[in-house]
Amino acid sequence: MSNKRDYYDVLGVSRQADADQIRKAYRGLARQYHPDVNKSADADSHFKEINEAYEVLSDDQKRAAYDRFGHAGVEGNLGGFSGFTDLSEVFDSFFGGFAGVRSQRGPHAGEDLRADLTLSFEEAVFGVEKEIEVERLETCPQCRGSGAEAGSQPTRCPECAGTGQVRRVRSSIFGSFVNVSVCPRCRGEGEIVSSPCGECRGQQRVHAKRRIAVNIPPGVDDGTRIRLASEGNAGTNGGPAGHLYVFLAVKPHKYFKRKDNDIYLNININVAQAALGDKIKVPTLNGETELVIPAGTQTGQSFIIKEQGVPRLRRDGRGNEIVNLFVSTPTNLSAEQKKLLRDLSKTLGREAIPQDERGFFERIMDALR
Repeated sequence: MSNKRDYYDVLGVSRQADADQIRKAYRGLARQYHPDVNKSADADSHFKEINEAYEVLSDDQKRAAYDRFGHAGVEGNLGGFSGFTDLSEVFDSFFGGFAGVRSQRGPHAGEDLRADLTLSFEEAVFGVEKEIEVERLETCPQCRGSGAEAGSQPTRCPECAGTGQVRRVRSSIFGSFVNVSVCPRCRGEGEIVSSPCGECRGQQRVHAKRRIAVNIPPGVDDGTRIRLASEGNAGTNGGPAGHLYVFLAVKPHKYFKRKDNDIYLNININVAQAALGDKIKVPTLNGETELVIPAGTQTGQSFIIKEQGVPRLRRDGRGNEIVNLFVSTPTNLSAEQKKLLRDLSKTLGREAIPQDERGFFERIMDALR
């Protein structure tokens, strides 16, 4: 039995959570435990666990298999039948080949691979082309995937006569049963290599390191997955190559906070600017822009700068920039500044007036009484 934590518990969501809830939970946890941000000793293991849970729960087919069989459903196992890749192998083990034996001959697709890539905030917003290094299995260049040394050819397996299967008769109190299993000599290939290739030792594939360009489109975010078709492990016996999946993580920005396609910025202004109004320069992703502060602005008031947020992924348009203003109380005042504030204070009065917590309609009704 797997000792892994439940994937729903890892992301802190219920089993009824929809795709949007799962994505939001993942983004928050990924930011919290990203190794570039969180320096605790177990941050890296937490981050990997979070990514693993999201990879399964964000995929409808994998999630369905996980909901039905648990971790075994997404690790190639079925419940307690650990080690069997499908039901036919279960029948083979218990009933001597009742369900038949799958031959290993014929083309086999290569395995999919995964790579992790960290981006800066700006790279995720505007897009970028990156190079990653991947170690993968490629078709042996010496034997071209045959597994045999140059000048030689694989020969038919004498044990299974090229079928890839061996049959044995078993007797029991219920009668005789024919057990069909994968040929142990050729491992189901139906052929044996008498002179293995010196480069791949008959395995048809060799390890290779490759640098691969990844085109990052504008607007990606934490957890975005990019598929690079046929960049995974090479197939065997003429099978297609697997895919390479690149999982993206985005570093936090010093000033901006992102929520979907909008970005948020907190700006401090002084008492005079809030009371009298002002024009200030505020940063955006495209440089500085002018923001008009009306007289009487209160702390926490927000202003929207249209179309200065994050580009919508693979769609037209951008989000907005939301600027939150906070009135900063001055400290370390000079003698002249203190005198001016005292004079101002005398004109404003010193009575403390509680805020009216009633709603709008309640105040209207009071006015009509």
